[in-house]
Amino acid sequence: MELNWHWPWVFILLPLPWLVRALLPPLPPQQAALRVAALQRWQLAASGNSGVTGAVSSAIPWLALAIWLALLTALARPYQLGDVVEMPVTGRDLMLAVDLSGSMEIEDMQWENRPVNRLVVVKQVIGDFVERRQGDRLGLILFGSEAYLQTPLTFDRATVKELLLEAQIGLAGQKTAIGDAIGLGIKRLQEQPQDSRVIVLITDGANNAGSLEPQKAATLAAQHHIRIYTIGLGAEAMEVPSFFGSRTVNPSRDMDEEALRDIARLTGGSYFRARNSNELQSIYALLDELEPTERDAQIFRPQQNLYHWPLLLAFVLSLLLALQQSGGLPALRRSAP
Repeated sequence: MELNWHWPWVFILLPLPWLVRALLPPLPPQQAALRVAALQRWQLAASGNSGVTGAVSSAIPWLALAIWLALLTALARPYQLGDVVEMPVTGRDLMLAVDLSGSMEIEDMQWENRPVNRLVVVKQVIGDFVERRQGDRLGLILFGSEAYLQTPLTFDRATVKELLLEAQIGLAGQKTAIGDAIGLGIKRLQEQPQDSRVIVLITDGANNAGSLEPQKAATLAAQHHIRIYTIGLGAEAMEVPSFFGSRTVNPSRDMDEEALRDIARLTGGSYFRARNSNELQSIYALLDELEPTERDAQIFRPQQNLYHWPLLLAFVLSLLLALQQSGGLPALRRSAP
């Protein structure tokens, strides 16, 4: 442990009481603006006319000095530095943008041999992806008709995963604001180092809400050196019941794959197509192979403030002085002659 001071220059005020006493003339008694009841006791103690013993009388100036010194010590703000703690070295600043629009409820996916909707698969696959991203700072954007920042960039992967698992379809609206989701990601990433800015956007539809067009958002992302990896989610064939038994439909017919390709191309990323849970897992495994951006290790030393201890000492000494002056310490008084 190492003792340091925030404001060590405060100790130049140590001789201030003596300077005030030496430079300022004493006020005449009749002109005193404030009379202190204990002042007469101090004067009598100095002349030996009070009931305070000589030893106590001579100790009063030293007690006052100790109080002044304790106050200055507290004002100088002492603190101790702990041992050096090394922060995790981050690879990338990676923002996950997840679609929660109404179409994510379509059950055209399989997970553990049972039909599930698209969001269930996204939660499982991205959850595993998040757990593997040790060293990255992760953030989470949820979007539908609006885009919301659910988790800012953080090393706390457990929180990111937990908030993703708690997300519900329609939480951000029923439509799809891809451009606004990218814009929000840009806002959160633009202050980070250029080579580490990444957005992974997963959606199953086309941009039909929001105020920012996806291509324009992608252009802005490219200007801020942000790579965007887009993932189009949804099966291409699905059996649905009909009047004549069943028929095959394309549940992903509304997906704008061309726009997703343009977003990836404009930003130097890649577009991936996930028709089932296995393809989605393979895509995130591929994303795991992105080279991390190395940075210098960040360190910090925990700081513990100590000013309250000299402040407590000054309070205790002031209390003792006040008790003695008011006669509250009878053991210090002589017996009456």
